[in-house]
Amino acid sequence: MRSDRWKNLEIWEIADELAYKVYLHTRNFPKEERYGMTSQLRRASLSIPTNIVEGYSRKGDRELSHFINIALGSLAETKYLLYFANRLDLFQRAQYDELNGIAQKL
Repeated sequence: MRSDRWKNLEIWEIADELAYKVYLHTRNFPKEERYGMTSQLRRASLSIPTNIVEGYSRKGDRELSHFINIALGSLAETKYLLYFANRLDLFQRAQYDELNGIAQKL
């Protein structure tokens, strides 16, 4: 089925893994960050695989390109938010290294 072809993409698998791990590793962020850093980082990371899915579910390369560009912007935002959260010591070192490694691979 054409609409599910994104499931076979390695790039989607990596993006999905990043979003999943971000959700897991932000569970222990302080409660006061629920509507700040936690929410922003989760939205940015989840935007990457969802835009890949949307782009690959549309017709035409032009639309695909548009959604891939949005995903790239969300990836840049996610990388910065990971960096900033790490500066605030919101991650354990191993968590940050794991997330940053996935983001760099992506």
